[in-house]
Order: sequence, then structure tokens, then C-alpha cells
Amino acid sequence: MPLQVSDYSWQQTEIAVFISVPLRGVSVRDADVFCTENYLKVNFAPFLFEVFLYAPIDDESSKAKIGNDTIVFTLYKKEAVMWETLSVSVDKETKQRIREKSILQAQERAKEATEAKAAARREDQKYALNVMMKIEEEEREKIENMKENERVKATKELEAWKKHQKKVEEQKRIQREKKLYQQEKQKEEEGKKLKHQSLTRNSTSRILATKGRNSENMFSEKFKEDSIPAPRSVGSIKISFTPRVFPTALRESQVAEEEEWLHKQAEARRAMNTDIPELSDLKEEEKNPEWLKDKGNKLFATENYLAAVHAYNLAIRLNNKIPLLYLNRAACHLKLKNLHKAIEDSSKALELLTPPVSDNANARMKAHVRRGTAFCQLQLYIEGLQDYEAALKIDPSNKIVQNDAEKIRNIIQGTELKKS
Repeated sequence: MPLQVSDYSWQQTEIAVFISVPLRGVSVRDADVFCTENYLKVNFAPFLFEVFLYAPIDDESSKAKIGNDTIVFTLYKKEAVMWETLSVSVDKETKQRIREKSILQAQERAKEATEAKAAARREDQKYALNVMMKIEEEEREKIENMKENERVKATKELEAWKKHQKKVEEQKRIQREKKLYQQEKQKEEEGKKLKHQSLTRNSTSRILATKGRNSENMFSEKFKEDSIPAPRSVGSIKISFTPRVFPTALRESQVAEEEEWLHKQAEARRAMNTDIPELSDLKEEEKNPEWLKDKGNKLFATENYLAAVHAYNLAIRLNNKIPLLYLNRAACHLKLKNLHKAIEDSSKALELLTPPVSDNANARMKAHVRRGTAFCQLQLYIEGLQDYEAALKIDPSNKIVQNDAEKIRNIIQGTELKKS
């Protein structure tokens, strides 16, 4: 049982109470102080100082100072009045009730302080997150500005190159015209020269005409022999045929399907939906589905899958007949774990990749693999295996697809064994 300390001293003013408690040689580290608005306790074994205060105090602003083997308490009163005594005289049950009430108050206050600290920590984290988001947004804007500057720079360089090319072409045209003029002038001079020679030849022939009939007949026969053209030389003519788009053997020809596929692709490239409100804010190059597809591919390569989905979405709104847009968007949905959307896009791509020809075989194989992967991640292994087997029918030598299909078979067999 601890020993009660009775040799303490206290003083008061209208607003504060000062209590001095000797530690009796006990180390400061071993002193345990507990204070509420109606109760004060100092436990330093084997001694105990306990006071049931006459009136409530402000325990939050009150303080204690330890030094020179003494604890000095400065307790601030809630009401500015003089106390008759330091401690009230109560029975044992009342003291126990005050102790329990003080402990509950201290526990509630500690809980409130913990919750306030946690709330402050959450606010700090929220503030830090907002700051990080703002920094990332600034970085993104900085990158976009750099890209825009590079685009403007590239555009200016292209325009300068075009002007230079135009200037070069103009110089070449002037040189060609000058050369043609010189050639025409040379031909004109040669024509004049030939005309002069012809006149000279005519005058000579008139002089020779006086030499008699025999010589005239001899020269006329010689002229006839000279005027007979020589036989044509032997030569060969080369004929080149237009190459087929699909190098298929005749016995395996799918000319009708191939022509239908080419016709569908040509129609898909011509199909454009320009009645979209968002198009008014886009640049001219951004209204091209092919440009948007390349943009989405670059974003996918940098693992910015959500932005890639937005690029493919706008491209599909512009032209919903291009199967590669759905196929690439399915790959993004797989990365984002949007498995049902990945299945829908893969199915749409397969629907557009008809009729099945060698030119679209690789795209059909990828569509089956991506839809099969989505099925397997949804634990629909039988449906997934069907897609993988369809992919193997298109590309039987693909080792990766073979290994994945074998893994799916093992999973299905293991599941059936567990059920049995």
C-alpha cells in the first residue's frame, strides 16, 4: 500500500492555485502525474499524492514543473474565486467515483486527440495529394506545350522546305524553258542551213542536167536504189502483268472473298462521321481516324492506357468500320481489367474482319487471343480455350498460343477432377 504524502504546501490567487509536492529522493523519471478538472494524482513509489480539488480547474492550460526534488503545479481555476480548502472532504465511495470519472474523461480526451490527429494526418495527405496532382498537371501541361512547340517548329520547317522545293522547281522550270528555247533556236539554225544546202544542191543539179540523157538515167537509177528503206531489225516485246494483292495458289483461290475484303476496306476508309460536336475543337490532323489510331498506339506503348482508350473512342466515332480500332481498344481494356469491354471489342473486331482471308489472318488471331484472355480472367476457361483453339487454327505454329492453350486445358482438367 502506497504512503500518502502529507507534507505538501499550497497557495492560491483568484485565478490560480500553486501546489508544491516533495519527491522525497525519488527519481524524476519514476514520477507519474495524472490530472483532470476535479482530480490530481502524483504516483512516485512508494509514495502517493492525491487531491480531490475543491472546484474545477482548466486542466488543459494548467502545468507542472519538476526540479530540485520537487513538483510545482500551477492550476488555473475555471471560476475566479478564492477556495476555502484545497481538497474537499468526501467519503470513500465518492472518491472512487471521482477517480473512475476522471479516468473516463482522460480516455475520451485521448481518443478525441487521436481522432483529431488522424483527421489532421488525412488532411495533410489530401493536401499532399492535391499538390502532387497539381504538379503532375503542370508537368503534363509543360509536356503538351513542348509537344505543341515541336509541332509548330516542325510545321515551320516543313513550310520552309516546301518554299525551298518550290524555288528549286521554279529554277529547274526556267532552266528547262531556257534549254528548250536554245534547242528550238538550234533547230531553226539547222533548218536555215539545210535550206541553204538544198538551194546549192538544186543549182548544182541544174548544171549537171546539161550533160546528157545517159548520165541522167544512171544517176536516177542510183537515186532509186538509195531511197529503198532497209529491212526492219528483229526485236522482242516485254509484257508485265499487274501483280495480285493476295499471292494465292489457283487451286486454293478465294478471289471472291479477297475482292469482298478489299471492297470493305476501301469503303471503311471512305466512311467518315463528321457530325460530331467535339470536332469543332479539333485540329485538322486530329479528325483523321488513322492519325488517332497511331496516337492511341503511341499512348499504349507508354502505358497510358486510359488516354489510348479515349483516342480510339474518338476514332471509332469518326469511323466505326475499321476493325483495328476495336482490336487495339480491346488490348487497352485488358490492361485496365475492363474484361467485359475487352470481350465486346474483340467480338466487334472479328465481326468486321470478314470474310476470312490471308490479309486479315493476323488480326483475327489477335482478336481470338484477346477475347480468350478476357474469358480466362473471368474464370470462363472453356470459352477461353475455344478462342485459343480458333487462334491456333489460323496460326498453328505459334508457340506462345500453343503453351497458353495447354495451360488452360490443364486448369480445366484440374477443375473437373476437383468436382469429381
